[in-house]
Amino acid sequence: MNLYVKRKAINGLALGLSLSAMAFGVFWLTWILWTVLDLGFSALSLDLFTQMTPPPGAEEGGLLNAIVGSLILVVLGTAIGTPIGILAGIYLCEYGRHTLLGRVTRFVNDLLLSAPSIVIGLFVYALVVAHTGKFSAWSGGVALALLVLPIVVRTTENMLQLVPNSLREAAFALGAPKNVVIRRITLRAARSGIVTGVLLAIARISGETAPLLFTSLSNQFWSLDLNAPIANLPVTIFKFAMSPFEDWQRLAWAGVLLITVGVLLLNILARVVFRAEKTN
Repeated sequence: MNLYVKRKAINGLALGLSLSAMAFGVFWLTWILWTVLDLGFSALSLDLFTQMTPPPGAEEGGLLNAIVGSLILVVLGTAIGTPIGILAGIYLCEYGRHTLLGRVTRFVNDLLLSAPSIVIGLFVYALVVAHTGKFSAWSGGVALALLVLPIVVRTTENMLQLVPNSLREAAFALGAPKNVVIRRITLRAARSGIVTGVLLAIARISGETAPLLFTSLSNQFWSLDLNAPIANLPVTIFKFAMSPFEDWQRLAWAGVLLITVGVLLLNILARVVFRAEKTN
């Protein structure tokens, strides 16, 4: 009886500590979200999506160039990093699972996955910006691609490993070559998980600031030139939030709201895609 009471007490203590930790995290998350919604919604207006970033003291202004610039950078980073990541994940699962090159590649990918984004930014600065002598959207896209790459590699490899080997063996027994088995069997079976990983990678890079400070920098004006500095929401938010001008600070909160809502929608979409494929 004493042992039973002791176990119940330990279980209650562990449960209480777990609930307290959860409540602590949810409290701060709710406070952050409430602050973003409160200050962000009060700054929303049609001008936000139709006008350029204003100079100090201007009565009107928006974030059109920063929004478009962020979309361009995210598309560049995703377009560069996703194909390479998927191909690397296929190699690790289907060809190099037990090879030395596969183990080294997996180790390097884990390092990239945990590397601070500012280190990636400095690396691309030394590799691209310092050699070309200018900041550019291309260098920003390369920095974001290096953040996308390890997430897509890990997700692709894990999702392919979940595909039953019986499917591969059945296809091989019918005489299908390995490349056909990968394209028509394993990739199709794992496509929802791979798409989920890509969406999560996009959500991660959408709010990255440090890599862009060293690569694409920013631009106060409208520009679609990929060989020149380009405006983007994270750097604009950083610059405006640190300024003493109230109109800039108001736009910074609006930009924070846009990124928060965008990341939230991407996470919801990733969960919906993954759940829909599981139910099918």
